[in-house]
Amino acid sequence: MPGGRLTQTERQQIALGLADGLAYAEIARRLDRPTSTVTREVMRNGGPNAYRADLAHRATEHRAHRRRRATPSGDGQALAQADGRDEEAVREYEETFTTVLMASGMPKMTARVWACLTLTDSGSLTASELARRLRVSPASVSKAIAFLEGQDMIRRERDEGRRERYVVDNDVWYQSMMASARSTAHLVETARQGIGVLGPRTPAAVRLENIARFLDFVSESIARAAEQAREILNSAPAAPPDVVGPSAPDAADGSGPDGPEGIGRPATA
Repeated sequence: MPGGRLTQTERQQIALGLADGLAYAEIARRLDRPTSTVTREVMRNGGPNAYRADLAHRATEHRAHRRRRATPSGDGQALAQADGRDEEAVREYEETFTTVLMASGMPKMTARVWACLTLTDSGSLTASELARRLRVSPASVSKAIAFLEGQDMIRRERDEGRRERYVVDNDVWYQSMMASARSTAHLVETARQGIGVLGPRTPAAVRLENIARFLDFVSESIARAAEQAREILNSAPAAPPDVVGPSAPDAADGSGPDGPEGIGRPATA
């Protein structure tokens, strides 16, 4: 049933769909499941080229067994954290977030570390805390930290006990957008260099010019939107985001108080 855990039969259908070259959305449609469910299932079990239904099902059962062993006996109600959150729901969301990061090209352990830091209220953890939360070796965390530091996605700080803490830098999203804009601008410059080499008004030169014009517009739009929205990264929302998704008032048609281009909503390029 949609919303329940994937069955072994569904996993076999996913494997068949991947073998046939179907997109995640099409596989999800055939299973009557959200696309995110299929994407998460594939990415956490080897990716589209290495996914095997039997191994994926076995791994899921192993994870469930491990969680049951780690969970103290109780009345069967969902575990609640000290802040009132549903621990299982938080764990599931962290896995979803990790999957999206992996789909964007981030290595698995790096994605897990980044997601763990991002979803921590303090936005900072020590290496030992990360290893304990993720149930991995300190060496695995160290490699992921080195990658994230190299990309300027986190920074180091020392707490009062002189321990090194790794901190998520909110400004990294702005820096990422600006880096993307600069990379695109460089591609524009390179495309226009080719026009002179191939000769003006030749089909290839016209193609390059159209590519350059398109990417130039996109690059400028990204940079402009990032500058306009940068302050949002470090500002408090006007109201708690209690409702998200299409069911939220005004979310479907952009007719809310902010409008489709209001300051409360980052512009998209």
